[in-house]
Amino acid sequence: MVAVASSSAAALLSSVADGGSRKIFVASDRCPLQKAAFSTLRMNKIIKFNAQAVTFFCSSAASSVSNAAEVSAKVINGKATAKQIREEIAAEIARMKDSIGVTPGLAVILAGNRKDSATYVRNKKKACESVGIKSYEVHLSEDASEQELLKHISEFNEDPSVNGILVQLPLPPHINEEKVLNTVSIDKDVDGFNPLNIGCLAMRDREPLFVPCTPKGCIELLHRYGVEIKGKRAVVIGRSNIVGLPVALLLQREDATVTIVHSRTVSPDQITKQADIVISAAGKANMVKGSWLKPGSVVIDVGINPIEDASSPRGYQLVGDVCYDEASKIASAITPVPGGVGPMTIAMLLSNTLAAAKRQHHFE
Repeated sequence: MVAVASSSAAALLSSVADGGSRKIFVASDRCPLQKAAFSTLRMNKIIKFNAQAVTFFCSSAASSVSNAAEVSAKVINGKATAKQIREEIAAEIARMKDSIGVTPGLAVILAGNRKDSATYVRNKKKACESVGIKSYEVHLSEDASEQELLKHISEFNEDPSVNGILVQLPLPPHINEEKVLNTVSIDKDVDGFNPLNIGCLAMRDREPLFVPCTPKGCIELLHRYGVEIKGKRAVVIGRSNIVGLPVALLLQREDATVTIVHSRTVSPDQITKQADIVISAAGKANMVKGSWLKPGSVVIDVGINPIEDASSPRGYQLVGDVCYDEASKIASAITPVPGGVGPMTIAMLLSNTLAAAKRQHHFE
């Protein structure tokens, strides 16, 4: 007797039944889909039925499995999730204002004339307004001195109406980024980049005051879409201080078994293929192919990469690190680019700012 692998396989047998046949045959040992239809099946095994039998050919199975493979992965909608989180934050800020008369405040410092940085700052300001956070903005010229920047940070550190301080990166090359970030008070480090916050994140039984926004957003997406992390194999592609390292630490805190793949990793595709969860933050367009992924894995794509596109009014389109068309046929769930992790980063910045205000005013 032969065991059928699943109810779907049994249905497949039924669907190709031929009343004129008395036996089921497997066409040949070269059929790649025999294992998908049966858990145990020997070559040319004859299965007899009391009433009727079926002649089962590989081509029938191939058609069925091919159709199943074309089903796209569930889209992890970061835009919709971020909207929901912003609504929750707005309600909590309103409650805080009604209870103790306090409105959270976020200060953003921009140095230089990068258009992308200016766009990010503008989007953050809009997001603050949408939830009721008061925003403070300082825009310095490209040639502003490091001392001038540090002076503004010190002023915001001392201002009780400012609960969070964000220095937009990258900074002009003559400014010491490490020195600037270390000047931000740890109590107001809503970006989560202070070494003390990262150190606490890395240690067991310690809690950082803030978690970096993009990694926090990645984990929040997994939670809100019901993705189990505990006991799963997770691969993080990229080891930056901003995303790769902290997201790996967060996954470890969730009891995942974590591997980091980076530019010096040998055969990265063989490592990612073993992962239940893949989070890519490499900054390389379409690097992760469908063949890199384990069937049924969950993919969080942090990358935002411009590629030339003559059909686009802008002359380019934004894509992730993961080849979406290929990956969506292999993974069980995946974030799109744009509309995936990006909106979550700003939502987590708002969340951190609210948390800072609550902590400062001892509001539960």
